[in-house]
Amino acid sequence: MRLLMPAIDGHRQPLGPYTVGAALLGRLVPEALDRRPELVAEHDIEIRAVAPALTDLVPARRVTLDAWLPDDERILVPAPRRTLRLANGIAEFVREAVEPGLCVVVCNADHADPTDTELLDVLMRRIPASVLAVIAYAGGPERPPDTRDAAELWALVDRCVREGFLHAAAELGQRALALVEPGREPWWRLLQRTATALGGLGRRAEARSVWERARRSSQDPAVHAATAYGLAMLDARDPEPERRDLGRARGWINQAIAISTLLTDPRQRAFKLGFDRNGLALVELREGRPARALALVESAIELAGELENGHPVHRMVLLANRAQLLAGMGRVKEALEDFSAAIAVDPMFPDYYVDRGNLLFKLGLYEEALADYESALRAGPPLPEAHYNRAEVFLAQGDVPGALGDLARVIELDPSYVDAYINRAGLLAALERDGEARADVEAGLTRAPGNPHLLTVLGQLETAAGRLAEARDALDLAIDRAPGLVAAWGNRGVLRYAAGDPAGAVADLTRAIELGPEPDLYANRAVALRALGRADEAAADEARAGPL
Repeated sequence: MRLLMPAIDGHRQPLGPYTVGAALLGRLVPEALDRRPELVAEHDIEIRAVAPALTDLVPARRVTLDAWLPDDERILVPAPRRTLRLANGIAEFVREAVEPGLCVVVCNADHADPTDTELLDVLMRRIPASVLAVIAYAGGPERPPDTRDAAELWALVDRCVREGFLHAAAELGQRALALVEPGREPWWRLLQRTATALGGLGRRAEARSVWERARRSSQDPAVHAATAYGLAMLDARDPEPERRDLGRARGWINQAIAISTLLTDPRQRAFKLGFDRNGLALVELREGRPARALALVESAIELAGELENGHPVHRMVLLANRAQLLAGMGRVKEALEDFSAAIAVDPMFPDYYVDRGNLLFKLGLYEEALADYESALRAGPPLPEAHYNRAEVFLAQGDVPGALGDLARVIELDPSYVDAYINRAGLLAALERDGEARADVEAGLTRAPGNPHLLTVLGQLETAAGRLAEARDALDLAIDRAPGLVAAWGNRGVLRYAAGDPAGAVADLTRAIELGPEPDLYANRAVALRALGRADEAAADEARAGPL
């Protein structure tokens, strides 16, 4: 085995995110451009994001509207999971571009940026060691203290927020804030991005502290409006419902709206007021008032009309938010129109293809849903969600191999994607590929102990294997965790019949039918009813089940 290149110093200073990734691509991309330019083109987004020094060599083939907008119109911050998408794309590029039998050595891996730590993990997981062995170890040359000034740090923080490199944005932003006089424009730009990055990472207490610094250091109304909005979203967007404080969020967003109303510049007022009303709509929705939320979003869309051609991403987000609300209220035709309008604003933004595809799938428009998921997949780096949703369409169309292929792809891209294990385990169990199903159940339970869906499949597998006591334990726990889970009741009904308890089977299957009547539930209850001598009821269930 030969070294691909000299050992890479993975320390995150001074180059920041993707120090390792940029060095690796710097070695491979120029050669790949000569041998396989199409491979480079397929991964333009990943290469340009990870190795900005190569942007002159790698033309942008897929570009979102955001790239062309002025600073004050770039309102979208990529989610932290974007770096996993980039890492998967880079791994697939490297796997194809590298000559097999080589080795890459990385030192100072213990000081690497999280982007590189994630990338190294993906490279080692997805590229066979026989193709490229990746050896990363702690220790290496010591780095001198960081002496970059505020301007240098600002440029890096701004890039990190735009690309979704949130750990670096938070670390470098906090370092830069100490170098800038509070209250001035450079300080505010740094503070806003730092707080945004911390919030995106779920470090809400730290983000709140940074926003509070703005309140204590500035008398600018626009700063106070933006700060109030930022504080509101820390509560309203918390992924754990029990941690949300929607009352406090409402208080902050009301303050943001009150201040924005007083802004003197008409365009700034129209944008900020619409932005804040959209934030209040989220609070209304999470408090169970979708009609009020819809009215707020519609008022924000009206305000956006005062911006002429400015702030197109803001208008796109508002249209998509209205589409989500309309879909939830059953106004499907209008929702589809709004999703289409949002997509038309930026056809290279993948998220709304997925959202529209989900709605089309619910309507039974499978071919149209597939087209949207495939558009999302073409628009950027590997996207596990689109593969997962496409698997559901394939399954609805009876394409079991297609569904299994997409679920395998999801797990390959993101081994923490528990829903993919659930769906694949259930599908494999239905195909009587019990060993493979059990492997998925075990892998899923390692990542989500006590997951009721996985426990339900485990109960089904244990029943098929004749381990009835183990099956009962799994299904009892599933029902305890999720009393409304139809499959758990149905599978426990099958188990109880197999254990010689037809009356218990009827009780469980009846509960399953009450929660979600399906033909196989009626068919199974009919068997249990006949065992109890209740022939007329069994015949009625057989009629309901129809031909299976």
